[in-house]
Amino acid sequence: MGFLDDVVGKVSSAVGGSGGEKSTLVDGVLGLLSGGGSGGGLQGLVQSFKEKGLGDIVSSWVGTGQNLPIDAEQLKNGLGPEVIGQVAAKAGISTDDATEKLKELLPSLVDKLTPDGKVPESGLLAQGLDFLKNNLTKG
Repeated sequence: MGFLDDVVGKVSSAVGGSGGEKSTLVDGVLGLLSGGGSGGGLQGLVQSFKEKGLGDIVSSWVGTGQNLPIDAEQLKNGLGPEVIGQVAAKAGISTDDATEKLKELLPSLVDKLTPDGKVPESGLLAQGLDFLKNNLTKG
């Protein structure tokens, strides 16, 4: 579980905040990636970014090379303001704060969830997301 332990550490440092805020932000992001919202999970997120002209960026996160950064406007375009608003509302933070945290969190998280350079099968992805949720929301 070495790479998942690494993900837990990176996500924990990226989300920061108090225990309750951290837990709800993690829940929101993991819900987004697992398909708990209307975004279609990790595969839907990748497809949405590609459809909006951000394929190079999201492909770098899924691929095995260096992750390209994303700016706030690109993130808002790729996810849509309603998704960012949902994550922000769930975490009890502003949409600007959610955008800043997601800019740091999503590239690393998507990268770690796709270690072979492709989106894993839904069963494996669900197991990885459950592991992350259980380990990130402790303490």
